[in-house]
Amino acid sequence: MSALARCALLAACALAACGQREAAVAPQAPPQAPKQAPRPVVSSFEACVAAGNPVMESYPRQCRARDGRSFTEDVGNRIDKQGLIQVDEPTPNQLIASPLTIHGKARGMWFFEASFPVSLVGPDGATLVTVPAQADGEWMTEDFVPFHVTLSFTAPAAGGVGRLILRKSNASGMPEHDDQLVIPVRFQQG
Repeated sequence: MSALARCALLAACALAACGQREAAVAPQAPPQAPKQAPRPVVSSFEACVAAGNPVMESYPRQCRARDGRSFTEDVGNRIDKQGLIQVDEPTPNQLIASPLTIHGKARGMWFFEASFPVSLVGPDGATLVTVPAQADGEWMTEDFVPFHVTLSFTAPAAGGVGRLILRKSNASGMPEHDDQLVIPVRFQQG
């Protein structure tokens, strides 16, 4: 064998030995972390709370999702209407059942002939009941007048979120005099 052939053979053996040694000490892939369950999709205040995110004690309450988005609890238009009508019971998002007694106070101008209509609307948008609330005092005033009303209704079997609507009496029928307080409520599942 010539010197050149012997040199080539030695070089080939050396390269083969290096490759085997590298294969023997090649680092292994790091172990993979166990797969985590997918995070729930957060698209509402309720879903944010259900996902275990922190809730700020403000009014209305706010929930901050892990991705930084903030969701505010629906309290209807209670804050906007507090100078005209205030409801003590039920509170926004309260779990309700029949019969439901509503207590509060409204400015005298909210009434006509000492009453105003109160409706309960189901999750599907259908009106379940409409009953007049009655003033518990002199209603011909600009001051707040206490009122009460009791609603008897058949709750949706599946539960869900509905709306309690307290409409200003509008004897004129003119749309510019219409007003309403809307309070979200949750139906007890039956």
